[in-house]
Amino acid sequence: MSTKAQKIKSETPRKFEVQHRNRCRLCGRPRGYYRKFGICRICFRNLASRGLIPGVKKASW
Repeated sequence: MSTKAQKIKSETPRKFEVQHRNRCRLCGRPRGYYRKFGICRICFRNLASRGLIPGVKKASW
């Protein structure tokens, strides 16, 4: 590509923004993310079993 074409291409605005991906705050895992808590399912389970998440307890019926 010529330098003139590169200059024109660099001046045009981008069509798409980078897609935002929610990640776990503790381990950085991108999948199994709970928005309400901001952590993944694995970290959620570990913290809940230790009693570190208020209002969450193991289900029993």
